[in-house]
Amino acid sequence: MKSLESSQRPSRLARWTVFFTFAALVIAGFGLTLARYDLIPKLAGFGALVGGALAALIAVLLGLAALITTRRRPDARGAKLLPAILVSLLYVAFIVSRPFAAGSAPAIHDITTDLANPPQFETIHLRPDNLVGVDSLDNWRKIHGAAYGDLRTITIAKPVREVTDLALKVAKETGWEIVSSDPARGHIEATASVSYIRFHDDVAIRIVPTGDGKSSNVDMRSVSRVGVGDLGVNARRIRTFLEALRAA
Repeated sequence: MKSLESSQRPSRLARWTVFFTFAALVIAGFGLTLARYDLIPKLAGFGALVGGALAALIAVLLGLAALITTRRRPDARGAKLLPAILVSLLYVAFIVSRPFAAGSAPAIHDITTDLANPPQFETIHLRPDNLVGVDSLDNWRKIHGAAYGDLRTITIAKPVREVTDLALKVAKETGWEIVSSDPARGHIEATASVSYIRFHDDVAIRIVPTGDGKSSNVDMRSVSRVGVGDLGVNARRIRTFLEALRAA
């Protein structure tokens, strides 16, 4: 009897490995999709992604146990065991790598080219807890300045209206939703979406004439609607947009 139970244990481990791998993908898929279409909060969808990773980790551990138990009887592993372990391992590795992918990005989510006077939102409502994680404007400026000293006002040798039209063109090509625009005044507000889950970030662009009126100074602000940190997403958005605007 004991021998029979011992022989059945590896196959049970293999079945549980496949089960938890499948469960991980289902949890993540449903959670992310529901959050994508705002049927549940965005952070709840992200929580499903993390929950799926825990199921994937269990699958990896069960799969390794099955491999160790059946090392002398490879036929008992089953054709689905190794693929299940690989899928779960890749899933766990992806989740674990996310903080490292952000590099040295600080835990802030409001990024701009002008710390002294950031472009203001007039149509879009800035999140009420925008200072969460930094507590004060001075602390935000200190952290922001140390991390993103390269983000500064750019000057383009074209009048305000022309630069604003170009900025609108680049924004639309990037896939942003234009919320409001005033080409004569050089003011744009838009919403950008990030990743499959479609986290929404809000963007404000301010374009003003230089002293001689022949060129325009462009400032930009990008703010995440949820979370404390942004993994460097807003800063990358600003850099990419301003580079595209220069080249337009």
